[in-house]
Amino acid sequence: MRRVRILPSTTRRAVKIACSSMSFLPAPFRKATGHQSLAYLCLCGEYPSDIRIKEYKLKKKKGFMVEVTRKARAPVEFNYRLGAFGFLSSDEVARNGVANAGILDQQLALHWIQQYVHLFSQGGDSRRVTIFGESAGAGSVMLQDIAYGGTLGSTLFRNSITSSPYLAFQYGYKDWQPSQSYYALAGAAGCDVKDGYLHNGSKPIFQCLQEVDSKTLMSAAANVSQSGTWGTWAFLPVTDGHLIQERPSQALAEGRVNGVNHLAGHNALEGASWVQPNSIETIDDLVSYLKKIFPNFNNNDIAKILLYYPSTNASTDFNAPLWSTEGSYGPTTINQSIAATGQQQRAIAIYGETTFICPSYWLAEAYSNNKHGGQGWKYQFSIPNAYHGADGAGYVRWPYTGGYYSPDFIIAFMRMLGAFIVNDDPSVSSLVDNGINTQNATFNPVSDWPPYSIYDPIMMDFNTTCPQLVTIGGLPYCSGGGQLNAFRLEDAYTWEGGRGQRCDFWRMMGEKVPE
Repeated sequence: MRRVRILPSTTRRAVKIACSSMSFLPAPFRKATGHQSLAYLCLCGEYPSDIRIKEYKLKKKKGFMVEVTRKARAPVEFNYRLGAFGFLSSDEVARNGVANAGILDQQLALHWIQQYVHLFSQGGDSRRVTIFGESAGAGSVMLQDIAYGGTLGSTLFRNSITSSPYLAFQYGYKDWQPSQSYYALAGAAGCDVKDGYLHNGSKPIFQCLQEVDSKTLMSAAANVSQSGTWGTWAFLPVTDGHLIQERPSQALAEGRVNGVNHLAGHNALEGASWVQPNSIETIDDLVSYLKKIFPNFNNNDIAKILLYYPSTNASTDFNAPLWSTEGSYGPTTINQSIAATGQQQRAIAIYGETTFICPSYWLAEAYSNNKHGGQGWKYQFSIPNAYHGADGAGYVRWPYTGGYYSPDFIIAFMRMLGAFIVNDDPSVSSLVDNGINTQNATFNPVSDWPPYSIYDPIMMDFNTTCPQLVTIGGLPYCSGGGQLNAFRLEDAYTWEGGRGQRCDFWRMMGEKVPE
């Protein structure tokens, strides 16, 4: 793989660093007192190209992130390597190169921000950096939260925000699974993997990969990932024993975190996009699916999953009515949603909780009364359809005309994010919570949003009334006038039939998942 020289920069505009495909962007909402900065991670391309750190030119941009960022004073974006370029791993990779190259790219960029953010045209305070990610970006934020065993303190950032933190199966750097992906990449790229090391004068696999052009490597990596089980990926972060010293479930349980405060969120129906539609009809289909995605689980472990996600053994009725659950009463997400019912929904709930939802619980808990004097907060985004990524429309549209969600919701949602960045607390006024356009400033209890703790696991549920559903791209969305904010504070542990207990189960199984 090509080595790229680091270019130090004294300019206020940009510096090229390496080779990548995700980005960070900064942002609060109310007037800041310390020129805060926020780094936002979002997947922005299918293949890696280069890593850039740059200052945003706000006057030429549109959208929430910029509107909020105007008060951050120093908006920053950077990219990092993805796929095999960022997360190829095996014993040979570790001996000749480095595992978790993509996470190291992020570290480099965060160090760069600390060194140069004060030079940006609007100024920036390196002591007030917040990092914010969604999906795989949130997973990266989580790994920065636990980087180097949580010994960095607030040297790189003060606060962090995770929206649907993606915790893929995090194996050890030389475990069988990442090693098989390494060999599969080599074979797909044309390297000799059949005859053994140096057999008949063959080159070492790592040397062969270094000599393959990047276009061939990108194509080979895509083919390897696409050949796997639906909803899984071939090249992922690993536990390397240095940068990432433990599995997240373990590190977060021990409170080994960087930074001071954390805001963790997830969507109500995270798993629906990751389980092949209409693919799980019977209990046998479900068991077969679970054995594929949890290869380290034995039959007893599979039985435990079914115990924690109870249902009848009836087959899925793919024509059954679909609707969203209330969360605090009635049917639960284990068996019912706007996407599916029965065994299909059971699989959706299992995948969504172990991969996205439980990591957000663990993050909020890890920052509760932490060693740095900070706190954690927790929320769920529930506006239908509440699929993975659906919350993005809540902070990327400006002005708010013709969007999925009401202006009152979007304003409240983005001000909540801004309040956390600026004030270290996501609480906003009752007027904002009730809906600015309602002109109702009557006290709303959610305006005093308490931190999350293991003793009082309070979560904000972000929802609205939904006068009508419209179908866009085959998915239902709330739309039209008359939507009113319907925010409420709920017990996250008992939510959806005892989700907290299920997350405790996944943490207990963390070594086997592994996560």
